[in-house]
Amino acid sequence: MEQTMPDLEQEKISCSICLDLLKDPVTIPCGHSYCMNCIKTHWDGEDQRRIHSCPQCRKTFKPKPVLQKNIMLGELVEALKKTGLQAGPAAHCYAGPEDVACDVCTGRKMKAAKSCLVCLASYCEDHLQPHYDAPPLKKHKLVDPSKKLQENICSHHDEVMKIFCRTDQQCICYLCSMDEHKGHETVSAAAERTEKQKKLQVSRQQIQQRIQDQEKDLKLLQQEVEVINVSADKAVEDSEKIFTELIRLIQKRSSDVKQQIRSQQETEVSRVKEFQEKLEQEITELKRKDAELEQLSKTEDHNQFLLNYPSLSALSESTHSSSINICPPYFEDVTAAVSEFRDKLHDILRDTWTNISPTVTQGEVLLSEPKTRAESLKYSQEITLDPNTTKFNMVFSNGCRKMTSVLPKRSDVSGTISYYKLVLGRESLTGRCYWEVKWRGGGVVIGVSYKDISTGEAYDFDDKTWSLHCNTVFSTFFHKTVTMLPGPVSSRLGVYLDHRAGVLSFYSISETMTLIHRIQTTFTQPLYAGAYVNLGSSVEFVKLK
Repeated sequence: MEQTMPDLEQEKISCSICLDLLKDPVTIPCGHSYCMNCIKTHWDGEDQRRIHSCPQCRKTFKPKPVLQKNIMLGELVEALKKTGLQAGPAAHCYAGPEDVACDVCTGRKMKAAKSCLVCLASYCEDHLQPHYDAPPLKKHKLVDPSKKLQENICSHHDEVMKIFCRTDQQCICYLCSMDEHKGHETVSAAAERTEKQKKLQVSRQQIQQRIQDQEKDLKLLQQEVEVINVSADKAVEDSEKIFTELIRLIQKRSSDVKQQIRSQQETEVSRVKEFQEKLEQEITELKRKDAELEQLSKTEDHNQFLLNYPSLSALSESTHSSSINICPPYFEDVTAAVSEFRDKLHDILRDTWTNISPTVTQGEVLLSEPKTRAESLKYSQEITLDPNTTKFNMVFSNGCRKMTSVLPKRSDVSGTISYYKLVLGRESLTGRCYWEVKWRGGGVVIGVSYKDISTGEAYDFDDKTWSLHCNTVFSTFFHKTVTMLPGPVSSRLGVYLDHRAGVLSFYSISETMTLIHRIQTTFTQPLYAGAYVNLGSSVEFVKLK
């Protein structure tokens, strides 16, 4: 049966650094023994000072002693191990550098089991026992071991801080309450803790309720994902069947058209061959006449040329081909009919595609959106601002393409001034458009809006304005709600609009074209580009080449 090693024997064969039984024990010149690796590691940390010391008695050595294994001590440790003795719990109860030490222990201190908020001291299991046995000490508040007990002592009066000053929101001692905190609203720290504990509990209940609510929402979202997946799978399966049937019908029509064309081709070829011989004779005659024309063209006598030219010209216009009754084939009409069918089918797919699948439409739109600035420039739109869409603190220049914000005149200052109001452009935007702006100063607002907006502000959360707000720190997007975006952005911005597809994209333009924000929606009216700048800032709609 294994025995626990007595504390006295345990200390003799334990390393005071790792607090475990000695491993490869070495004895240094002062007489203390350590594990070889432990003392080596300790001295490695002292190598810079070139003076090495004993961790227990602090005696210094210079130069660093050469370590040799203590054979006799090593054999003693191994012999005790073979007898079945094991290191007792006390070997692991000594306080290490990271532990809270018992304030009562002398010599080698034990780990603290509890700290007393009344005594402002920490105790090991043995020295803590009076707090469990003595009636006066039973009333003391015991907490988990803490190294911050001295923070409960007033630095001015060296007294325990048991009072809380609500005026200054800090803990104080009773002398502070009669000195610099005299006349302040004070309560006991315990009473303040009780009150704040109640508020904390209310906050926890609110948080827990929100957690429950959001977990319910999360479940609903998970269920929605399942419903979406099932619905999507069924829609894919059904649409594949429908499109397969549609393709089969088109292939059948293609086969019928091909058969009709080949039949008509055979008829026409058979008819044309009947006239082939006549055509060959006519070709021979035409070649002869061409030779005559060539001979005439080489005639150097002008008079002879002019005399012979009329008759030869008449002969060239007279041809036997007009007497050959060849009906032209009507294959072009077939091609035209097939093309018309294709165009109608294309129109049907285009006009009804959003009803078939909005998700597919969005994917199709994003695929067709320009991928580079060079592609975007194909849809360049010149924008000029309409000064009539604003009344205050704006100066227009460069043909109303540039706008600068200045201080309003004193006569203009009133309670009805509306700041951050979008100044709209004159051009109506309905197709694919792209424009760029340069801005400088504290901030800029760019976007699009319907013409019939009121004189509201760019910050209005309405459904008629889509605006990007940028400054030197961050950027936001406004439409019904606000969306925070990464920032800052460059001083040159690009805007791409596909009115029909409902796509609006904002880009940061520098050496590259970086997407800031994109929305997919449905525009019901023509749009107008707009902008606004903060006081002292300017914005200019760039004239793109």
